[in-house]
Amino acid sequence: MTAVLGISAHYHDSAAALVVEGEVVAAVEEERFSRVKHDGDFPERAVAWCLREAALDPSALDAVVFYDKPVLKMERLLETYLALAPRGLRSFMRAAPAWLDRKLFVHREIDRALGDRCEAPLYYTRHHEAHAASAFLASPFEEAAIVTLDGVGEWSTSTWGVGRGARVELRQEQRFPHSLGLLYSAFTQYTGFRVNSGEYKVMGLAPYADPAGARRFLDLLREHVVDLRDDGSLWMDQSYFDYCAGLTMTSPRFHALFGAPPRPPEAPLTQRVMDLAGAIQSFTEEVVLRVARHVHRQTGMKRLCLAGGVALNCVANGRLLREGPFDELWIQPAAGDAGGALGAALQGYHAILGRPRSAQPGGVQRGSLLGPCFDRAAVRACLDGVGARYTAYDDEGSLHAAVVELLASGKVVARFDGPMEFGPRALGNRSILADPRDPSMQKTLNLRVKLRESFRPFAPACLEEHAGDYFELDRPSPYMLLVAPVSAAHRRPLPPGAEALQGLARLDIERSDIPAVTHVDGTARIQTVARSPNPRFHALLRAFYERTGCPVLINTSFNLRGEPVVCTPDDAWRCFAATDIDALLIGDHLCLKSEQRLPESSRRTTPAALD
Repeated sequence: MTAVLGISAHYHDSAAALVVEGEVVAAVEEERFSRVKHDGDFPERAVAWCLREAALDPSALDAVVFYDKPVLKMERLLETYLALAPRGLRSFMRAAPAWLDRKLFVHREIDRALGDRCEAPLYYTRHHEAHAASAFLASPFEEAAIVTLDGVGEWSTSTWGVGRGARVELRQEQRFPHSLGLLYSAFTQYTGFRVNSGEYKVMGLAPYADPAGARRFLDLLREHVVDLRDDGSLWMDQSYFDYCAGLTMTSPRFHALFGAPPRPPEAPLTQRVMDLAGAIQSFTEEVVLRVARHVHRQTGMKRLCLAGGVALNCVANGRLLREGPFDELWIQPAAGDAGGALGAALQGYHAILGRPRSAQPGGVQRGSLLGPCFDRAAVRACLDGVGARYTAYDDEGSLHAAVVELLASGKVVARFDGPMEFGPRALGNRSILADPRDPSMQKTLNLRVKLRESFRPFAPACLEEHAGDYFELDRPSPYMLLVAPVSAAHRRPLPPGAEALQGLARLDIERSDIPAVTHVDGTARIQTVARSPNPRFHALLRAFYERTGCPVLINTSFNLRGEPVVCTPDDAWRCFAATDIDALLIGDHLCLKSEQRLPESSRRTTPAALD
């Protein structure tokens, strides 16, 4: 038996992944245990869980692989600080202690986590090699082109290459400080959201842009800040940025060019902010398309694999699928740094240890249902421990019938069942579900349940066999990484005067007969659900379809704003108790909020800034 442990750590979304005999047997982010969103600390609990899940002693490991090369990353930081000295002194003094204590000597933390029994050699793979491996080696393809796009690894900010069999070969890179990921993050911070966390908010805000306003900002960006070449590579004028030496992403010159200082977090969302979001989103889509066309010209391949944080931009992915040159597209579900742990493990197994690979239908990702799972006894112990009132079901059909009646009557149901998802998207097992036909549900979920900004869109989970009827999508999208228009058959004509509305005034317009999952531009971020690998979630969707004639449910992650997705039954109960979720489906047990005796102190209310 050959077992390889992959680890990512020390920046954001630390994680561990375990590959045994070529199969991904476990993968989980550290944040799910620590309850610190985007936790970047060494994933000691994630490592321990992966080994425990596989019933594997550290002594049985054949290799441990870290997802980047700390010495090269330190080299980049030192060269950058020295080149800009003395301007970067404050930033350097802030970063140096962490480097000297942990980041440069990650082997010490690995030794401490695995103990004396582990004699497996430790290897380091380059950051973008880990991304590329997570994309191609987990995919169902025997050969494919590969593109990775993120903020920065050691020096690389994007790469492209090819994968064949068990081998990944990177052929070209874009180097720091020129980076599409850092550019998007600069606009994220400038528009008032948190870097490495709020980029998807910018993507969701972009459709609210006024086309003329977005075009004005896009022209400024193209004329003064970034030179975009035909192959998708960038040159960025660093006088507009401060991420090389300072503590912020953008400089005063950037603020002067775009007409104002950065938006304070939680400040009102103005049309100007929406136009900025529209500009950077449009630019990003153009870059992604140019990169893909260039790689297609260079490789002649028909399939493309994507990873890196930018690959989570599902709007760009949707355009790449519709307008790009590749016939097939596969995107790593944990495309960010968490997925680097999986890529490191796969690269270790296939490239470092030389084990063969045989591509499998759907890949080795197993629906990305790779995290902790809790049996009936653990669920019952939690519920009894908090004094919950519940109904336990022995028959799946009866349980689903009860849940469907709640959903069809406008109730919000949280579902906690089976293995937890690996990656940022809840795919049904740690999800909040609701009826997409209810035009008020989008606002209800944002403000009263998720406790977050009202503009945020929700994703539909749709029976795979009916997805083509509801969306302009001709293939599965199991990982919620593609945006596509709602089909004409289900769209509704806009009411008189709707086209003149701007900004958030457009939010309440019903654009389809599934309005709660239809964004203001008529699109949706789709998850298609097949019987395999999640038959229980598919059966629930099927029961809803048979009851209502609608094969779609709202699917949003089971968590509160600012918190990671729930991991344990205790996490699920706390989130249920703290929100206006009407029912908790936890394993084979159903809890109704109306039947619980919850102390008022357990409730969280909507932040005033979001009301």
